[in-house]
Amino acid sequence: MIDYKLLEALSAVIEHGGFERAGDALGISQSAVSQRLRSLEVRIGQPVLIRSPVPHATPAGQRLLNHVQQVRLLERDLAQSMPTLVETASRLRIALNADSLATWWADAISTFCQQEGLLLDLVIEDQDIGLQKMREGNVAACLCSSPQPVAGARCVPLGTMVYLPLATDDYQVRYFPEGPTLEALRNAPVIVFGPNDQLQHRFLAQWGYHGRFPYHLCPSSEGFVRLAVSGMGYGMIPEIQARRELESGVLSRIIPDGQLDVPLYWHFWRHGGSLMDRLTDALLAAWKP
Repeated sequence: MIDYKLLEALSAVIEHGGFERAGDALGISQSAVSQRLRSLEVRIGQPVLIRSPVPHATPAGQRLLNHVQQVRLLERDLAQSMPTLVETASRLRIALNADSLATWWADAISTFCQQEGLLLDLVIEDQDIGLQKMREGNVAACLCSSPQPVAGARCVPLGTMVYLPLATDDYQVRYFPEGPTLEALRNAPVIVFGPNDQLQHRFLAQWGYHGRFPYHLCPSSEGFVRLAVSGMGYGMIPEIQARRELESGVLSRIIPDGQLDVPLYWHFWRHGGSLMDRLTDALLAAWKP
């Protein structure tokens, strides 16, 4: 049987992004963290971590991290009948997209976390790539746009977020005087969340444009809307996030019927205990885009 202190050292290095911060989180020295990882690698006979430039798990390390996430969930179930086993509040590490966090997520999860005494570590990733964090064993659950589950995990369709191509009237007069022509779509500045954000590309492909375009990078959901309101560009904004701006007329669609429907799927470990089942039920019940 593997010593779980060794697995916790591996998990801490990945979650905290380095040996020193992992040591601080575990209450041990950096050298002690290194020693535990060396012991783990000797125990299983292969490397579990690539140490530079940024620590990340090897395939063997990823399998161990997936195991750690599931054990933590199962231990929480056991603690319901044996509360002395757990000294601190339970923590759950979840990957989700920034737009969900900025809109519906907090209201959906708040009551559940209070009732369960649950603390969250939220890892913010684009909805197209968040599942990678789960494959790597970095999180116990994931909210993303992929319907393909990780081996050993369940995938539950949650709902659909509607994104609209929004800009100010002045911006549209300046860059779309003849409407959303291919030439205008080629030259109009766009607001993009980050390098992994493909919403804009998918939207433009719907209207027959597949080339380059000028863009601002803005990795903030709130900042994204503010840039659009300032007239710096148009962007794909969740309808639920822009309702006030739409009702007031501050923002409007650059294409009257243009929109992009993005499905959201909730992924969690199949053997993660009853907590994940209850959390899934809570999310499904609270979904109100």
